[in-house]
Amino acid sequence: MLRTKITVLVVAAAALAIAVTAFASFRNVSDVVADELERGLEDRTDTVVTLLAADRTPPERDDMIEQVLSPKGAVRPLAPGRAELPVSAGDRRVARTGEGGSRQDVVVSGTEYGILTRPLPDGGAVMVGQSYRDAVRLERDFLWRISLTTAAATGLSALLGWLAVGRILRPVRRLVRTTRRITGTQDLSTPLPPAGKDEIGQLTHSFDTMLSALRRSRAKEQELVHNASHELRTPLTSVRGSAELLQRARGRLDPKDEEKILATLVTEAVALDDLVRELVELATDRYTEDEPTSVDLPTLAEDSAGRHSRRTGRAITVTTARPTPVHARTRALQRCVDNLLNNAVKFSPPDTPITVHVDGCQLSVRDQGPGIPPAERQAVFDRFYRGPGTQATPGSGLGLAIVHDLVEAEHGTVFAAEAAGGGAEVGFRLPPRTGGDDDSRPPA
Repeated sequence: MLRTKITVLVVAAAALAIAVTAFASFRNVSDVVADELERGLEDRTDTVVTLLAADRTPPERDDMIEQVLSPKGAVRPLAPGRAELPVSAGDRRVARTGEGGSRQDVVVSGTEYGILTRPLPDGGAVMVGQSYRDAVRLERDFLWRISLTTAAATGLSALLGWLAVGRILRPVRRLVRTTRRITGTQDLSTPLPPAGKDEIGQLTHSFDTMLSALRRSRAKEQELVHNASHELRTPLTSVRGSAELLQRARGRLDPKDEEKILATLVTEAVALDDLVRELVELATDRYTEDEPTSVDLPTLAEDSAGRHSRRTGRAITVTTARPTPVHARTRALQRCVDNLLNNAVKFSPPDTPITVHVDGCQLSVRDQGPGIPPAERQAVFDRFYRGPGTQATPGSGLGLAIVHDLVEAEHGTVFAAEAAGGGAEVGFRLPPRTGGDDDSRPPA
């Protein structure tokens, strides 16, 4: 569970920090206590030396053992009934020479003492031993208390970490539950939790953007399937009716009628083939493998115009003004120009000219046909759209829709307008190339 793992990490980090702080505090306190003990031992020794020099006996202290060491090594306790401090060679040297001092830690009757030996003005030395019992008890109490404090702080850190992590991960859990519900029900209309301004909110916003794209994609897919089934039904019905008629007649038809039926079959089969091909091209981007590169629109227009002129025998002229290279996929733009020319050839009278005009980053195809009414100039780029005056014209209604999708993928726009002198002008605009050929932009 993510919450448990994060809480464990937070508590481990907090416990480590608390333990390090506690250890450092204990060491600091121990050093302070040791310094105070050492200072107290030195002060007591100086006091005893001063009092003995004045022929006075120092007052007794429960935590102290004091004795006088003669130059010959004889020991005289200053307080009767106290344990005798062990005498070392250093202590005898101080008592014999009257110079220097000696410092040692020993154990007397199971208790650790710190012993300081100082010389006396009249000869010999005084030995003062200070018990460490109270200091050890103080350190033990402090260690016990700081251990309890560390444990309590660690437990409190665990509780606060659990609550804080739970609060932080609450939006993530809501997002996970929602995405699981969407995955299980396939209902893309399910709303996501409200998005905040933090990283979790940005993640939710990204999911919402992706979900919106999926909704649009599914809507377009359903619309495409619905329209495709409607458009496929007409040629299929015609093909089926003609085939059934030939089957029932079985050679009894007049040759001219039979020729008409066969011609209908061929025409509808060709139309059906074109429709299926354009449906596949519309549903799948066939040009995603092409890398965007610098494209010269006049060269592209000349190539398409030459091919269409040779195939149809129509006069197609290419004019240019301020040509500007664009950054796009070459095959996709070639397909766009081909579709625009096919559309112009389809709706233009046989003997009228067709003009491809390139102006900067804009390419348009002008014809001398009936034109496009203002109310339909945006709708002509919809899938399967057929204007009221074009129902009898052969075609699938997908040519300009393919142009729209390909140009939009290249971050461009399409347009339809009235051509100068009559007819229609249909084309697209693309952004100019801003870098080298290798700084390809990802398609939309």
